[in-house]
Amino acid sequence: MADVKPKILIVEDDLDVAEMLNAYFRVQGYEVFTVNWGEDGVRACQTVRPELVILDIRLPDIDGYEVARRLRNNRRTQDIPIIFLTEKRERADKLQGLELGADDYITKPFDVQELRLRVRNALKRASQDSLTNPVSGLPDGSLVDERLAEILEKTGWALLIVSLENLDSFREDYGFVASDDVLRAVSLMIHNAAREAGNPDDFLGHISPTDFVLIVSPVNLPAIAERVRSRLEQSLDYFYPIKDREQVAKSTKRLAIKIGELQLASVRVGSLDQLKVELLRRKK
Repeated sequence: MADVKPKILIVEDDLDVAEMLNAYFRVQGYEVFTVNWGEDGVRACQTVRPELVILDIRLPDIDGYEVARRLRNNRRTQDIPIIFLTEKRERADKLQGLELGADDYITKPFDVQELRLRVRNALKRASQDSLTNPVSGLPDGSLVDERLAEILEKTGWALLIVSLENLDSFREDYGFVASDDVLRAVSLMIHNAAREAGNPDDFLGHISPTDFVLIVSPVNLPAIAERVRSRLEQSLDYFYPIKDREQVAKSTKRLAIKIGELQLASVRVGSLDQLKVELLRRKK
């Protein structure tokens, strides 16, 4: 499975600096997005969902402090690491940025190698803190990887992948709050179905924001899978406003569920990445 590139958003009104940083960090293996205005930076954090923001303080509309304040006051963006990039050198300016929750502060002219290391360190700190999905509260990232790695060589477990399809389209039409409500509700329904038909030591987490994985006893897998599918398929239409349901029912972009099952006793995979690929391949 190809590594997912960390996403960096650069908010910088100096076009030469923005272009240089864009090119440099792309070569370093990051996915880079650039905007030149503060308001665009706030919006881009909602749509791009970057892992880190490099933020100039002096911007044409709102300043970087205001951008940071808005990001920190929004539940969806409050944990994104921010590195201030600025010509302001006064101690009071630096303190103001740090008080707003900035993770680092670097002044112009800057050493791009130093900035690279600061970006790497901020992303590493953020990844260590990100052990649960911020919307569902379920285990995510390394917690899930560790659990999957534990069972990789064992035959006494089975895996169920539950994929929530077309959430991006739903978000475009109804907004982030509504899409978060969908994700939370779906995670709760999966949890309840597994609790009712499974065992206390079953495990539920994310392998992506919209892909859930259940680790269960093989004997309980069919009943859990059927209960999850039935409960979710009966519920998805109710997330739409009544006025839209008839039209949505005909759309290829409507919310949908795909489920895949994997009995570890019936397949041999040699790595964690291969296990995830095999799980994703089985969705239908």
